[in-house]
Amino acid sequence: MFVDRVHAGMGTNWRAVGIGFVVMLVVGTFGLWLPVVGQVGAGLVGGFVAGYFAGGVGNGAWHGLVAGSISGVAVSVLAAVLGGAVGLVGGPLGGVLGGAGVFLVGIVVTLLFAIDSAIGGAIGGVFNR
Repeated sequence: MFVDRVHAGMGTNWRAVGIGFVVMLVVGTFGLWLPVVGQVGAGLVGGFVAGYFAGGVGNGAWHGLVAGSISGVAVSVLAAVLGGAVGLVGGPLGGVLGGAGVFLVGIVVTLLFAIDSAIGGAIGGVFNR
């Protein structure tokens, strides 16, 4: 069930989330060579690791979701800053519009990271009950 230790008062295992987050960043960096497959794979692998360390299907899904969301937000903020810096070539308004556009796309990326990370977390949680 989804109501594992998370909702029974145990809280979020931030160590599991942190490890999953780092794994997502490392795998995602190498995944840049395979544009879509690499990022989806990074979410699945990082979510799996977070879920494995958290244990349980629901707990794993939750921890994978949190790790994926945090990594998606981190990537979105970085992309928005880079987009804003590149957009400064078009003047101050170009920088703001470039950064905001990239950030909105980043929100979609965050949702995608979170969904596949939750799936990977649930699978990882099965292996560590």
